[in-house]
Amino acid sequence: MARDWIAKMINHGMVNRPRRLRRTAAIRRLVAQTRLSSTDLVLPLFYREGISEPQPISSMPGVVQHTMDSLKRAVDEAIAAGVGGIMLFAVPQERDDRGSGATDYDGALNTAVRTMSEHVGDRTVLMADLCLDEFTSHGHCGIVTLDGVVDNDLTLGRYQEMALALADAGAQVLGTSGMMDGQVAAVRTALDEASFQRVLILAYAAKYSSAFYGPFREAVDSQLVGTRDTYQQDPANRREATRELRMDLVEGADIVMVKPAMPYLDVLADVSASTEVPVAAYQVSGEYSMIEAASANGWIDRDAAIHESLISIKRAGADIIFSYYAAEVAARINS
Repeated sequence: MARDWIAKMINHGMVNRPRRLRRTAAIRRLVAQTRLSSTDLVLPLFYREGISEPQPISSMPGVVQHTMDSLKRAVDEAIAAGVGGIMLFAVPQERDDRGSGATDYDGALNTAVRTMSEHVGDRTVLMADLCLDEFTSHGHCGIVTLDGVVDNDLTLGRYQEMALALADAGAQVLGTSGMMDGQVAAVRTALDEASFQRVLILAYAAKYSSAFYGPFREAVDSQLVGTRDTYQQDPANRREATRELRMDLVEGADIVMVKPAMPYLDVLADVSASTEVPVAAYQVSGEYSMIEAASANGWIDRDAAIHESLISIKRAGADIIFSYYAAEVAARINS
């Protein structure tokens, strides 16, 4: 009976149908379920205070810490390539235990945001990282008590101050990446009360304590000793991402983030299926550096690996992808 059915299928050409849909590159493009657009991509960029020329980041070949002039050029190139947005990080010259530079009008990130806002206007979406880790002498994302614990509620007050400084500087989207409980509500309240209702909040709803952040910590000259395990999510846990997502949505998140991307595609799929707001994913520094290292050794096809990694993130449900490849890939898509 089974043989008769198979023979019938073969006679009608049904067995070969999937193969026919893969026969040429043009056919594959026509029937592709997942498509990557340049406007899906956001380029993270680093501004470093006090340098006279761009500084290469050894663990991230091709990525640099920018001067203000080189930052402008990089932003212009990214916009010309067709990226959807820019995310700014900053490396200050001085740090203290409260991360004072995060709220200083002339602080590194506020200066970079203000300068880029004036430079680009509405030509792209200007985003800024809202976290204290780049500005603290201990490298944690919040205020650390005398017994070494990150104080959630004291940190929320600093996040509110930082949000107002960045909004005043011209940031259109604030990425609440610190993983403090209640951070979205605290920031939304501060913004609304100060008449910054139009500023969006990109909530890092599922940010895991990950080994893949290593190169990023070189990029921002992190002072962290130890881990952030007590406030970033445990890689072993999947369900709690949904709980964090629900809280961020109730608190007023406009966009939600999963970070890192590739090791957490299951979580990304869960988040995408559970919300109607835009979902972002961050292809983090470690993901970038692995592709670069493997391709430099001739072990993988660099361009193919970049495309496959990004399309997998899109396929899992990301509407927006943060990637150090954003400008390069956007230019390739639009060429």
